[in-house]
Amino acid sequence: MLKKFLNIFLDHPVLASIFIPDLFILLFHKPPFFYSLIMIGALMGYVMFIGQKLALFKV
Repeated sequence: MLKKFLNIFLDHPVLASIFIPDLFILLFHKPPFFYSLIMIGALMGYVMFIGQKLALFKV
């Protein structure tokens, strides 16, 4: 599963370069409220994109 995550990050470097700092800023800093809402929205959009690309639970 980790290999799938790394492949997605390598296939989409621009999105990964946005996702990684966004995640660390939200985890380790306290941005202003409205800015954090925008960042969480962007993070959720990226997570949904990754979930669709990985399709870990295919039926």
